[in-house]
Amino acid sequence: MDQPRAAPLPAPSGGHPPPQRGEGRWCGAVLSVLLALLASPALAAETSDRLPKQPLLVDPAAHGRRIGKPGGDIVTLVSKARDIRYISTYSYTRLVGYDETLGLKPDILEKVENDGDRVFTFTIRDGHRWSDGQPFTAEDFRYWWEDVALNKELSPSGPPEFMLVDGAMPRFEVVDPLHVRFTWDKPNPRFLPELASPRDPFIYRPAHYLKKFNVKYTPKAEIEPLVKQAKVKGWAALHNRLDAMFEQTNPDLPTLQPWRVTNTAPAARFVFVRNPYYHRVDTNGQQLPYIDKVNMDVAAGGLLAAKANAGEADLLFRGLNMEDIPILREGERAKGYRTHLWPTARGSELALYPNLTVTDPVWRALNRDLRYRRALSLAIDRRTLNNALLFGLGTEGNDTVVEASPLYKPDYRTLYAGYDPGEASRLLDEVGLTQRNGAGIRLLPDGRELEIVVETDGESSMLTDGLTLISEFWREVGVKLFVKPQDRTVLRNRAYSGAAVMVAAQGLDLAMPTADMSPDELAPVHQDTYAWPKWGQYVETKGKEGEPCDIPAAKVLIDLNARWMATADNTEQAKIWGEMLQNRAENQWVIGTVSGALQPVVAKTRLLNVPDKEIYSWKPTALIGIYRMDEFYWGPSPKEAAR
Repeated sequence: MDQPRAAPLPAPSGGHPPPQRGEGRWCGAVLSVLLALLASPALAAETSDRLPKQPLLVDPAAHGRRIGKPGGDIVTLVSKARDIRYISTYSYTRLVGYDETLGLKPDILEKVENDGDRVFTFTIRDGHRWSDGQPFTAEDFRYWWEDVALNKELSPSGPPEFMLVDGAMPRFEVVDPLHVRFTWDKPNPRFLPELASPRDPFIYRPAHYLKKFNVKYTPKAEIEPLVKQAKVKGWAALHNRLDAMFEQTNPDLPTLQPWRVTNTAPAARFVFVRNPYYHRVDTNGQQLPYIDKVNMDVAAGGLLAAKANAGEADLLFRGLNMEDIPILREGERAKGYRTHLWPTARGSELALYPNLTVTDPVWRALNRDLRYRRALSLAIDRRTLNNALLFGLGTEGNDTVVEASPLYKPDYRTLYAGYDPGEASRLLDEVGLTQRNGAGIRLLPDGRELEIVVETDGESSMLTDGLTLISEFWREVGVKLFVKPQDRTVLRNRAYSGAAVMVAAQGLDLAMPTADMSPDELAPVHQDTYAWPKWGQYVETKGKEGEPCDIPAAKVLIDLNARWMATADNTEQAKIWGEMLQNRAENQWVIGTVSGALQPVVAKTRLLNVPDKEIYSWKPTALIGIYRMDEFYWGPSPKEAAR
């Protein structure tokens, strides 16, 4: 892999104006020259001591941004304390990560050598340190693999699924303190993309810290008092509680991220301070992140837009949606912020998931009938939905990839997604749903009304408003719809158990893929897809739970997904994606409606390097992650600017 694009790191308070973002090549000589530019020799030496010998060099100017000025705090909001964990998504510091062109580049790592997607050799940056100043070395990878992933007490289910190829684990070796290698007998094309995912799998751990809570390295007698104090069952439970790389619940846990948490719940404000050993540096020699402190204030979810309108957030996006734009626009001038509108990359803002593994035999037969699913799709007036939900700015059609993806084809969006209630009625008659009651509602074969209970998590008014409209469209063809909002955990459990007949939720998460990103979201291989949870459960548990896929057209998706997993050929991967997307459109496994909502990204006017317009998605952009939050910085106040 080529040297990654380096994102600018915030320098310690008192540094120089920050650099702009961009890609760059690093060499030791350049670093020496840049550090010499710093006004203070003492500061230059101090910064140099905190950086790896070859830090990641970031050139903001390459992306039309500015070199920043270090210092200052920012305030953002979360709707519940647990949501502070998403800071690792926003700040997006990965072993390898996507740049803004969706190219995979080394980030924490200095170099990655990839031999046919089978052998991956990682080069660690010499002199890279954890946030507590301890060296980051091969031992941190070894500890995770041998002492966490393979330890039955710490990881009862074994290593993460993406580490297995046909059930086989890799061979792991420490080449030397700065090099580790993972080797599979067959290709594992998911490996690097998974490391770049919005939820970091953290295949390394601060071994020097966690060994203190592992009976392999510390006498059990020394750990027992800590176990009692924490009121957990044993050393493994204690270790797992303290090993909170994603959850951000342990302020003592060293990190490689740009900011580290300093306090725990319960709290109204969570404070993250800059990591003094962060590995990125700008072209002026300033260490990132520019911002010294990120404060996450807890506020009720329904109040996030109002609090942003009142100027209580310097940066806010998660928890806001298109419906909030009017109130956000109102407060801009008075409170000194701007509402940036970013197009979302999501397959559909409202998607309907007929549960093909529902327990009720009558509904199961109906949901599995392709004519029925196509009829429900053709009975939806997507133009009206677009006007009502997205001010007419959305894209009408199936739940599929967006136009910005190189894999997009118009047919994927339009097939069986026009408005044709006449054809919908004909198909429902063909299915055998010809009997109706006095109100014109069709009857199921067992005499019950054709009333579809559509379950949702109740968190999005866009979903409930959209379903209200769809109920009117479907009534025209003799189908009744009842909306059942409920807690998300309850909803998932009902879907997974086969109790839910149909679920309404957002569509494809990975709607802007490239060929080398895994297409597994399109196949029945994961329990958390509402269209076929029991099939996915069967695959995930290797046949211990759930049930095997028994519809030939869906089995094809499993086979295609397996073919993608087995090849390192990019052309073949793109072809497989195309076949899976065509299959998805033809079979209407998921019924899409409209896509293309705008995501409000609120930022104070003085907070610079926040892009005015970018693509917003969970995958692959990690919300705002690939746009490098560590390069955001405070510009001068109006008085300073005047001077």
